[in-house]
Amino acid sequence: MNNYQEQLVEKRVTYFLELNGKFFLIENVPARVNEETGEQFFSPSTMMFLQQIILDGQEPQRVIQTPVYSYAD
Repeated sequence: MNNYQEQLVEKRVTYFLELNGKFFLIENVPARVNEETGEQFFSPSTMMFLQQIILDGQEPQRVIQTPVYSYAD
């Protein structure tokens, strides 16, 4: 029998999304987070809201530049 019990904590997180070669960050998103693994779980209504923000093309609060590196053998 497995004694492992998942510990989920309500937190505000930053959600990352790549869509059509563009990256989007949405801050302060409510999520349940597994304290051991860091895995994030979002309610269906939260996911719908996140999608609507991106698809509606809302004006972002700010824009950041991100360096891009290539991992090559």
